[in-house]
Amino acid sequence: QVQLVESGGGLVQAGGSLTLSCAASGRTFSIYPMGWFRQAPGKEREFVAAVAPISTIGRTTNYADSVKGRFTISRDNGKNTVYLQMNSLKPEDTAVYYCAAGRQFGGWSRSTDYNYWGQGTQVTVSS
Repeated sequence: QVQLVESGGGLVQAGGSLTLSCAASGRTFSIYPMGWFRQAPGKEREFVAAVAPISTIGRTTNYADSVKGRFTISRDNGKNTVYLQMNSLKPEDTAVYYCAAGRQFGGWSRSTDYNYWGQGTQVTVSS
């Protein structure tokens, strides 16, 4: 039903910035919460950030404590695209980053909240 394709990963020096993009197919993109997760070698996949569907009342973004103040998630429903702007990058941010689409009226901070996943894009931060 939904296909997700990430892009924008690469190699950057500590303190630098990158912007990731996730292009989604699907007629009902605007009603799903959209999230970013990451997985470093030998570690579990972890939540990074999420943005709420259109028409949400109240809080519309959610961030892991480790990235709060450095990363910004946004969405363009007209383009069926979600973005992750990453600033002040640290070596510990190195991971494969995955885009995910959830369910209408579902949660947004756990991997089990999401039904659809992209293939991932590599982000490497050098020290």
